[in-house]
Amino acid sequence: MSDSIILALIVFLILCLIVTVVAAIVYSGLFTEVNIKTGSPPIKNVTIAYKLHKGPYKDCGAAFTETVSIGPKLNTIRVSYDDSTEVPDDQCRYIVGSILNEGEEQPDEELQKLYEKFGFKMLSLPEVSLAVTTTFPSTTPLSHWLASYKVYPELHNYIMERQLHAWPFIEINTGDLTHYMAPLSSQSGFHHTGFVVPELITQTAAKIPVTEESSDQDRGTDVAGVMTHSDVSSTMSGQVQSENTETSPAPSLPPSLPHRDQGDGNEQGQAEEHKEPINDTEHRDRGSSESVGSGSSFEELDLVEELERELGKEEEGLTVEEGAKEAP
Repeated sequence: MSDSIILALIVFLILCLIVTVVAAIVYSGLFTEVNIKTGSPPIKNVTIAYKLHKGPYKDCGAAFTETVSIGPKLNTIRVSYDDSTEVPDDQCRYIVGSILNEGEEQPDEELQKLYEKFGFKMLSLPEVSLAVTTTFPSTTPLSHWLASYKVYPELHNYIMERQLHAWPFIEINTGDLTHYMAPLSSQSGFHHTGFVVPELITQTAAKIPVTEESSDQDRGTDVAGVMTHSDVSSTMSGQVQSENTETSPAPSLPPSLPHRDQGDGNEQGQAEEHKEPINDTEHRDRGSSESVGSGSSFEELDLVEELERELGKEEEGLTVEEGAKEAP
């Protein structure tokens, strides 16, 4: 076989591979137009077996594989609770499971026990009258990847442009077609809590947001508590101080003197040197009357007498110095 024939075969195989890949992408829904509408949802009230997951939505493949391996003939479902454009990918919460029954039918008990054996939980989703809906092919595994880039952005734009209240986002896989829906609510800010699993309701109740009114009440309670604690502390400190005044052997300052540091005594002595001499008897009577009038203890009287004696000595020294200056 000549080299030209081998080269032609290689080129032909490469072209076949390219055509196959392009055909698979087109078959997966590359050029499928996303038509969004508001109307009846594709499902009624259903009972599902689910598991709660947390992480990037793109990593849900293993969860689908697990639920399909238990019930390969059942339709699968995913309920997404968080907006991936606002919540970090690793914090997004969703459930993946299988639909056990729809409408008035009763779920198969053996199948239900089988799911529970593998750690799945049961939940009944309510029936809603209106929802934002659309469909997308589910022919190949590539279809789910294409849907994340084609369907969800269109759903978000449709809801935002019309200012609708639709939540959460639900996708139901029914063979070759995937239904996407977001239940509508007629009241502003109201969501269908029947689609929320009990685990998330428990977590939300444990982290109730603090409103402005409750915050003010909490702040008022805190302030009142601080004031009460301060009053108690002040009362206790006053009692301790009075006990120390009565029992401590160290003398305390009399009420007639300013409460300053002990180092101010020297400054006071130096200031007294520049004043006129004070009569010892007069000072004693005044000090005694002030101490008695203020109800001072005996220790305070002793301190007054000591201070008076020190002042008397300073006055005597000042008199001697003045006499020495007057002598020739």
